[in-house]
Amino acid sequence: MHRSTRKLSLTPAGQALYDRCAASLEELSKAAKEMIDDNQMPGGLVRVAATAGFFDVFAMEHIAEFLALYPRIRLEFLLDDAKTDLIAESIDVAFRSGRLLKSSSVGKKLIEAPSILVASPDYLAKNGAPTYPRALAEHQCVVLARDSGRTNWTLEGPSGPIEVTVSGRFRANSARAVMQAAVAGLGIALLSYPLCVAEIEAGHLVRLLSEHRHEASRVYAAFPNRRQIARAVSVFVDFVSEKLRLDGTSWRQQ
Repeated sequence: MHRSTRKLSLTPAGQALYDRCAASLEELSKAAKEMIDDNQMPGGLVRVAATAGFFDVFAMEHIAEFLALYPRIRLEFLLDDAKTDLIAESIDVAFRSGRLLKSSSVGKKLIEAPSILVASPDYLAKNGAPTYPRALAEHQCVVLARDSGRTNWTLEGPSGPIEVTVSGRFRANSARAVMQAAVAGLGIALLSYPLCVAEIEAGHLVRLLSEHRHEASRVYAAFPNRRQIARAVSVFVDFVSEKLRLDGTSWRQQ
């Protein structure tokens, strides 16, 4: 730089250096500003794994509300009843029910949802309704199964737990498929109440043995590891948790 008592000016070498570095400095400043903005308004892509029937339980209107609240966030869903490898598939969060299978996963419990016995009016008209839990062994039951082994349903009732071995001519590894089979009259199904409530209200399914229920299924958010969770992921999980909590007020009364 040229320095005098009245001003500073760049030498030709200084000007050349400035011309080469100014763009990079501007980009650096822009990147820093975006990081600060992200801390204030979350943004980016959130990859979500969930069951195939997730949107049968979680209204798409909730997703529209969330995206309106956070215009810089993008959501990508992988819907599959099989357990997804969160790390291999670059999943930020998975919504699951049951138990965490891997100790490497980090889970946050969101809500508990009861499971109930249901069948279609057509099936009941042809076969009658069971009047006690052990009668289920005499009925066609639509089983949610991930293997070909024997299926036992444990039901809690006024006299305590009762375990019944059930069987049927149709089984599937998708809860949605089991529900559709029950609606079609293929047998009695044990389903999560949030999944089948719309079919009950529409008259397509009838609840059975209402004084008995299966152990509530825990719905939780699973994260791939214990690293710091991105704010966009965190706000989405909190949003889903709150919506499930509000929707679940009626579930726990069933």
